[in-house]
Amino acid sequence: MFTRPHEERDDPKVWLSQDETETLIDAVDDTERQIALALGARCGLRSAEVLDVTPSDISETDVIGSMVKVTDAKGGKPRQTPIPATLKAQIETADEYREESSTEPIISVSTTQSLRNWIQDASETVVDDTGNDDWLQLSFHDLRRTWATHLVSQDVDPLVVCDWGGWQDLETFLDHYRGSYSPDAQRRERSKVDWL
Repeated sequence: MFTRPHEERDDPKVWLSQDETETLIDAVDDTERQIALALGARCGLRSAEVLDVTPSDISETDVIGSMVKVTDAKGGKPRQTPIPATLKAQIETADEYREESSTEPIISVSTTQSLRNWIQDASETVVDDTGNDDWLQLSFHDLRRTWATHLVSQDVDPLVVCDWGGWQDLETFLDHYRGSYSPDAQRRERSKVDWL
């Protein structure tokens, strides 16, 4: 985990490593909450977008694989972003066992405050397990920040990340979302130095 001061707020921007992301999601024992956190951390969805995802928004394409459609994205422009096979399967399974239609949101809460509460609860569980109070700084939006930085650190073209994440321009993405280097990229580069 690394942090950087936020320019306009008191709370910092936080980026998680992939191991830390898994730790966070695994700290939740409720499927709905796991899906919500994974949509932020694995698909880069904003909290309001997470609330709108329905099972019918997930599609399989021959060219690029499974995608989740974000119909009511910020700025009113719809987009599609990749969804991991495990998250897709988790949503499909949850959909089979509920009464609602596949065109209804998979997340039952209707406010982003609920998502903020869920990430706070998950963070507190991780603090209890690890003793590391830094987790209490984590916000739901930091999951999106982590997702974007991880993609770029895996050499995904930043313009493709902008397309998937719904950023209008590369400058906005670089200035506000991408960390200088993800924790995973820093660890990988450090391992190349034999005396460290």
